[in-house]
Amino acid sequence: MEQTDVVTGRGVLTDWISLGVLASSVPRDAVDEAIAETGRGARRAGGKLPPHVVVYLVMALALFADEDYEEVAARLAETLRGWGCWGQDWEVPTKGAITQARQRLGPEPMAQLFSQVAGPVAGLDTAGAFLGPWRLMSVDGMEWDVPDTERNRAAFGVRGDEQAAWPKARVVTVSECGSHAPVLAAVGPASGGKGSGEQGLARGLYPDLEPDWLLIADRNFYSWKDWRTAADTGAALLWRMKANARLPVLEMLPDGSWRSVLIEPGITGRKREALIAAARDGQDLDEDLARPVRVIEYDVPDREGDGKDELIVLVTTITGFQAATAQALAGAYHQRWEHETGNAQLKTYLRGPGRVLRSGSPELIEQEIWGYLLTHYALSALICAAATAAGTDPDRVRFRRTVRVIRRAVGPAFPP
Repeated sequence: MEQTDVVTGRGVLTDWISLGVLASSVPRDAVDEAIAETGRGARRAGGKLPPHVVVYLVMALALFADEDYEEVAARLAETLRGWGCWGQDWEVPTKGAITQARQRLGPEPMAQLFSQVAGPVAGLDTAGAFLGPWRLMSVDGMEWDVPDTERNRAAFGVRGDEQAAWPKARVVTVSECGSHAPVLAAVGPASGGKGSGEQGLARGLYPDLEPDWLLIADRNFYSWKDWRTAADTGAALLWRMKANARLPVLEMLPDGSWRSVLIEPGITGRKREALIAAARDGQDLDEDLARPVRVIEYDVPDREGDGKDELIVLVTTITGFQAATAQALAGAYHQRWEHETGNAQLKTYLRGPGRVLRSGSPELIEQEIWGYLLTHYALSALICAAATAAGTDPDRVRFRRTVRVIRRAVGPAFPP
């Protein structure tokens, strides 16, 4: 899709971007609240780097991934003076002072801040954001290379016998398809044993789903237990299953989908057949044992010279075909790729392709990742608001150029 600048009632989008976009979505009162709730308040008054300043500094480090600590702090100075954070006689802190301030802050305030401020930003008139009454959301994961220090290697591990490989952190997010904004997130090791995979990290996010969401997930996220947890929130689900999944056909529906039932995997034989018969007859089911679903199945045709035909099998809690047809749900499933776009914005345009994170300790790696998530959330919210006001799909806004303009708008802090 061709990408363009967005013209709004306030002028071209790039004319009103500045570092203040971070504070517009991550306001100072929310920062102070997160710091207080995690017990990381300033130990003494008048310090050069109070906790709220460090929070914005960590976000700015994500915005200026190519620059060192002192340069990022210098870029922030004029903006933060305008916010009343620093006095006129403030001097740029050293790298060591910034590292110590980050260590005092820790990751907890950043995680708490993200949970407070991150939420869906698309409006009802945002292109591609809704299917009927449901807000389109998706879950997916990504990995981040971290510095190969002894502590990072112990915390995050490396894969197999590849002792020379970078340790990797894993991040799983629930993001809004229409805006690419991450709204729920979990951080952990990429090679840390049981519970460190995408499925394990996603498991902690499902209880926070909202009833008006339609959560889209790829086939590696399904398990009976996770389906139940996610569905019990009242959110609608649209998850891909493996092509060989055992999904009995209870009734064919006019749109080509069919009624089926998911059954607890430990139930076999006659008990399983009895549950299928009860579901076929429309009887009430024990939800701990079985859940009614609807199945949509279709082929993705082969493209010449590129792979082979692929069977897509989707299951959904939306059992009424009148509420959302099979064709509409198949189209919604492919909105999941918007999550890949959001991940690319984070890892390629903000961090930079192939770039290793800055921090030498697991605590600061986690803090750094929350800074990236908060910064990406703020940028996504800005782009979505501007695009919606202009009647344009947010996908058409050039994320890379938006980042460049913000970086230029901050500018050097100290004139000659």
